[in-house]
Amino acid sequence: MILVTGANGNLGSATLAALRARGVAATGGSRTPGAGMRRLDFDDPAGLDLTGVSTLVLISAGYAEDDQVVGRHTAVLDTAVRDGVRHVVYTSLTGAGEHLGFALAHRATERLVRASGLPWTILRNGLYAELFGGLLMWAEDGVESAFGDGALAAVAREDLADAAAIVAAHPTRHEGRVHDLVGMPITAVQVADRLGVPHRTIGLGEYRRRLLEETPGLLPFQPPMLASIATGIRHGFLDGTTPDLADLLGRPARDPLASAVAAASATRPEARIQRHPASPCST
Repeated sequence: MILVTGANGNLGSATLAALRARGVAATGGSRTPGAGMRRLDFDDPAGLDLTGVSTLVLISAGYAEDDQVVGRHTAVLDTAVRDGVRHVVYTSLTGAGEHLGFALAHRATERLVRASGLPWTILRNGLYAELFGGLLMWAEDGVESAFGDGALAAVAREDLADAAAIVAAHPTRHEGRVHDLVGMPITAVQVADRLGVPHRTIGLGEYRRRLLEETPGLLPFQPPMLASIATGIRHGFLDGTTPDLADLLGRPARDPLASAVAAASATRPEARIQRHPASPCST
C-alpha cells in the first residue's frame, strides 16, 4: 500500500488524487484524517503506525522551525524502518534553493532518508507558481513585489503531485535517484502584464518591514523565510531550469505563468469581496 503524508494539505491531497486517478491503491495520513485515511501525527512519535505501508510518500512537514521539522521527519522515518516500509519518496527543495531560509530542514532530512537504510527517491521540488502569484501585493494601481526583474523557475503544484504519483506508483524505477523538478522562468512583470496592471518593485527592507509590521498571523520563522525567497528571485538564484520534470511526466509541464496569474487574481481585493461579501478583509 502507498501512503501519502500530509494528505489534508495542498500537495499531499493532490498527490493522493493523482495516484487514485491512475488507478493506484493509496491512502493518506494526517493528524486530522478524513474518511479512509490513517491518523499520522508527527508530533506524537509513540502513536505513529506505518504497518502495511510499502511505499511512503513523505510530504515535507514544514511550517515550523527547523528543529521541529527535522524532529518530525526523524520520527516518521524511524517508524518506517521499524514497520517495514520498503521505499520512501521525499518531497524536498530544488537544488537551486540552497540559500533559502528553509533549505536546511530539507537537506537535513535528505541525509536522514539516505541514512535510514531504506530504498529512497528524493524529489527536489521547485517553488510553486501558485506561491509566486500569491506573494504579489495588490496596490491601488497594480501589484507590488520585492522580486524586481528576477525570474523564478516556477512549477504548478499539480505537476509536482503528478510527478510524485508517477514515482510512488513504480518506486523501484527511481530508486536512489534525485529529481530536480522546476519549471520555466517567469517574472512578476509577466504576471502583472497578464493581469493587465503595472508592477512596481519595492526594496527588500520595505518588504521585510511589511512582513513584520503589516502582515498579521505570520509565525516567527516566516518573515525571514519569505524574505529569502524574495532576495533569491530578485538576484537571479532561482531561475535555472532542468529537463527532469518534463522527462518524469512524459509531457510538457503546465504553464506556470497561468497558475501564478490565477493565484494573484484570487487575492485581488474585488475578488475577495465577491467571494466573501460579509467579510471583505478575508483572504
